[in-house]
Amino acid sequence: MSTINTEHYWMPFTPNRAFKKNPKIYTKAQGMMMTLADGREIIDATAGLWCTNAGHSRPQIAEAVQRQLLEMDYANPFGFAHEKAFELATRLAEEIAPAGINRVFFTNSGSESVDTALKIARAYWRKQGQGNKTRFIARQKAYHGVNMGGVSAAGLTPNRAAFGPGLEFSHLSHTCLPENAFSRGMGEHGADKLAYELEQQIAMYDASNIAAVIIEPMAGAGGVIIPPKGYLQKVRELCSEHNILLIFDEVITAYGRLGAGTAAGLTGVTPDLITTAKGLTNGAVPMGAVLASQQVYDAFMQGPETAPELFHGYTYSAHPVACAAALATLDIYRDEKLFERAAKMAKPWEDGIHRLDDLALSTDVRNWGLVGAIDFAAGPAANGTEGLTRAQSVAAKALEKGITVRAAGNTIMMSPPLIIEQGHIDQIFDSLLEAAAEVG
Repeated sequence: MSTINTEHYWMPFTPNRAFKKNPKIYTKAQGMMMTLADGREIIDATAGLWCTNAGHSRPQIAEAVQRQLLEMDYANPFGFAHEKAFELATRLAEEIAPAGINRVFFTNSGSESVDTALKIARAYWRKQGQGNKTRFIARQKAYHGVNMGGVSAAGLTPNRAAFGPGLEFSHLSHTCLPENAFSRGMGEHGADKLAYELEQQIAMYDASNIAAVIIEPMAGAGGVIIPPKGYLQKVRELCSEHNILLIFDEVITAYGRLGAGTAAGLTGVTPDLITTAKGLTNGAVPMGAVLASQQVYDAFMQGPETAPELFHGYTYSAHPVACAAALATLDIYRDEKLFERAAKMAKPWEDGIHRLDDLALSTDVRNWGLVGAIDFAAGPAANGTEGLTRAQSVAAKALEKGITVRAAGNTIMMSPPLIIEQGHIDQIFDSLLEAAAEVG
């Protein structure tokens, strides 16, 4: 550690001063495991940051990236293209997106995907002669990336407070309801109540002023917040009834996390736009994509054929190396049937996480697909680390036992690689039970 100069790197979403007093440095990643600088191997129960769905350091992806770098390292995406961009768009439309979603706009991250979708939504209504439809509706506890559009949409106060006014947004209640505590999968209660709140917002602002509703089918960074049964269907119905676009932010839920290509496909609820990233390249190379309906796309295909239909894009849109990584990733998902594997392992994962239901200080345990969260009672831990919540103290103890989980506030969140096996599940929840008992 003495050879690493930690002074100059301004770390994201990190208490920099505290970190640099006690750095946690990764040196290697393979499969389900991460290696720390002190040589300890730990199970990655978070798939990196919700993204290494096929496990770490897959040779197929590395080899595809190397070949592409030697063949063509970069291609100008404005007015030119390369074959892999079209191949990837075709495979996303045919293998990942639900029926009716068949156009792909490439970005470099989930944050860029969200801002792209918001811009498309506003521009869509201007193309329709309804330029007054500018307002958006999102939800409390939502995370939609860190660009200004996404920050405006965010329902997490710290992500908004430091940056001042953004776009016109109002926010619905989140869907983590007390009556659904300790549910296995989607809860039974609250869909009508939550949908009624959307009706009230539409009435207040008038549909003629609302461009889109943007929601995560399952909120991730806000605490693994799962919708009750029927809620997504009701949101879709209300948006259709009032001529409002529906955007699903699937940066976390796409690419197998819930046991299918998208949450939209899994639930049978088809939005107008889907934002994706993370698992698209298995986290190996930055890339994102917005998946759009034919109807949305067609609205732009008007006017002179020689003029750009959408004045938007990125220097690295459809980057050849990113496309190569994504195509190799899709091959792994297909050949190893990882989406089907995730669906199969969801039940053992559910049984594992609900072993923590009876903890004295757990106030909720929830799961959907290969995602899970544990809420702890507020307040300091009896035997925790000074300044940390119980959840953060449990996460610190779990790391000592060889497990890395994500703690935020009073919640521990997990989203393991889809290659997880029963032995990993047992070790993760054995360690968490021990850590919780030690923290008290």
